[in-house]
Amino acid sequence: MSQLFTPITMRDVTLPNRVVVAPMCQYISDDGNANDWHLMHLGQFAMGAGGLVFTEATHVSPEGRITPGCLGLWSDENERTLKRVIDFCYAHGTSVMGIQIAHAGRKASNRIPLNGGGALQPDENPWQTLGPSDRAYADWPAPKPLDADGLETVKAQFVASTERALRVGFDVAEVHGAHGYLLHQFLSPLANTRNDGYGGSIEGRMRYPLEVFKACRAVWPEDKPMGMRLSATDWVEGGLTVEETVEVAKALKEAGCDFVDVSSGGMDREQKITVGPGYQVPFAEKIRREAGIPVMAVGMITQATQAEEIVASGKADMIAVARGAMDDPRWAWHAAQALGAEITYPDQYIRCRPDLWRAGHGSFVPKR
Repeated sequence: MSQLFTPITMRDVTLPNRVVVAPMCQYISDDGNANDWHLMHLGQFAMGAGGLVFTEATHVSPEGRITPGCLGLWSDENERTLKRVIDFCYAHGTSVMGIQIAHAGRKASNRIPLNGGGALQPDENPWQTLGPSDRAYADWPAPKPLDADGLETVKAQFVASTERALRVGFDVAEVHGAHGYLLHQFLSPLANTRNDGYGGSIEGRMRYPLEVFKACRAVWPEDKPMGMRLSATDWVEGGLTVEETVEVAKALKEAGCDFVDVSSGGMDREQKITVGPGYQVPFAEKIRREAGIPVMAVGMITQATQAEEIVASGKADMIAVARGAMDDPRWAWHAAQALGAEITYPDQYIRCRPDLWRAGHGSFVPKR
C-alpha cells in the first residue's frame, strides 16, 4: 500500500492523501482581490494536484503585500472575491482548501517579478515597509521598526484575516513565517536587532511570531487545523539555524500548532543554498523527530517514488509540490497511477481514469 496515498487527519479534518499543493504567488490581484485567474489557477489544482491545496500568500493589509499585485484578505471585497473562488473549488474539486496568511514586512513594496522585481521606486507609488528593526533587505529602503502599538496593530490584522478566512470557507490555515517575510524577520538575527523582549536570544526572537500564532489560533475553530510555514535555516553564517527552528517548532506545538511546513532561506541575498532533489527534506525530518510535530517537506520533490520514500520512511508526514503542480495540475492522479494507488476523480473526468478505459474507444465502464 502506498503511504503517500493514505489519509491523514488533523483535528477533525481528513486529507485524502499526503500530497499538498504549496502556495504560489501569482501577482495578478487588483487591490488584493481574487479574480478569474485565481478561479482557474486554484480550481485546476483542486481537481487532481493534491489532497490539500493552499492559496498563494494572502496578505493581512495593503502595506503587508509583497507587491501591488498580491492577494489580500483585509476587506469585505477581498473576502467576497476569494469566497467565490473557494466555493468553486469545493463544488467541483476533490481537495481540501487551505489559506496561507502573510505579511511581507521589510520585503514589501516590491515590483511584480514580471516587471523586474526589486523595491518600488519613488515614481511607482511605494509605501512604507515595516519590520522588527530598521535593518533593510539588501539595498532596499529601510523598514520602520514596529513599536508596541505597531505590534498590536499587525497582530490584530492577522487575527482579522483569520476570521475572514473562516467565513470564506477554508478548512486549513497556515501562518507564513518563512522566506524572509515579517514573522521570519523576527526569528532571524539577520533582520532582528531589537534589544527589548522581542529580540536577542531565540526565546526573544520567537516571542512575536508565537504571539501572532496564538492570537490566530484562538479565533480559528478548535476542530480545524492551523500550522506555520518556517524557513528552517537562513543559509547564512550568523543567521537562523535549524537547531533554533526546532525550538520554535516545539513552542508552536505547545501553542496548538498542528503542523510545520518546512522550507528555508529567503532572508539574505548572501545565502548559499545547496540545491538538489529533496534538499530541504533533512530539515523537515529533523524538526519532525526532535519537536514531535507533523511536518510537510517541500523543495524539488518531483517524482512519485521520491515522494513515497519521504513519507514511507518517516522523514515527513506530507510532501508539497509547487512547480511540479504548475507543470502537471494532475500531479496526484499521475503519482497514484505510478504507485498503484487509488485516488478520487471528479465525476466529469472519471472517464480518463486508466482502469476505466476500454481498449479501442473512449467509452468507460463505471467501477461499482
